[in-house]
Amino acid sequence: MEKAIIYCRVSTNKQTQETSLTRQKEELLQLANSYHFDVKKVVVERASGYDMDRDGIYELLNEIKEQHIDALLIQDETRLGRGNARIALLHFILKEQVKIYTVHHHGELQLSEADSMMLEIVSIVEEYQRKIHNLKIKRGMKRAIEEGYRPERNLKNIHVSSGRERKEIPIEEIIRLRQNNLTFSDIAATLRGLGFDVSKATVHRRYKEYMHNNLE
Repeated sequence: MEKAIIYCRVSTNKQTQETSLTRQKEELLQLANSYHFDVKKVVVERASGYDMDRDGIYELLNEIKEQHIDALLIQDETRLGRGNARIALLHFILKEQVKIYTVHHHGELQLSEADSMMLEIVSIVEEYQRKIHNLKIKRGMKRAIEEGYRPERNLKNIHVSSGRERKEIPIEEIIRLRQNNLTFSDIAATLRGLGFDVSKATVHRRYKEYMHNNLE
């Protein structure tokens, strides 16, 4: 059974809005039941849709990450937000491969042509920002090597083996890049640019091993 979260929002604390919240929750629970979703949480809040700094939104995004939610149920897309906030939240949620279902569409959200185009533009810009970031890292590492830096001298545990051969990775460089707030994905990309055949998972594992051994 797929896991779902319900999000209900109104913009004021007026009594008429309280009735709207109750109706939203009831309709969304019915929608969840019709699709046989396992509802993990119902998030209800009273806040402006133009505001990104909302407790309910933080709770929603955290649940999506922590509980590996499959579907988000809302009355309509304006409940998520309005203006740029709506586009930003749609982009994040869809990027997490969470399906959005609405009462308005009686099923999965149907994006307008304009919204689809906007989300595609946002994705393209984000991807190029990531590529530029990685290229800057690689150029910096290349310059450091040209100036005499030798990452292979930082290898640790070369002779330790448990089953399959342990990859040679410059752990001190991983720590340094991590301290510069690079993600494990960016660190792996940087090391691959230096000739190390390493994955994000391996970088993450070695980092955890190092931190564990040095914090004992």
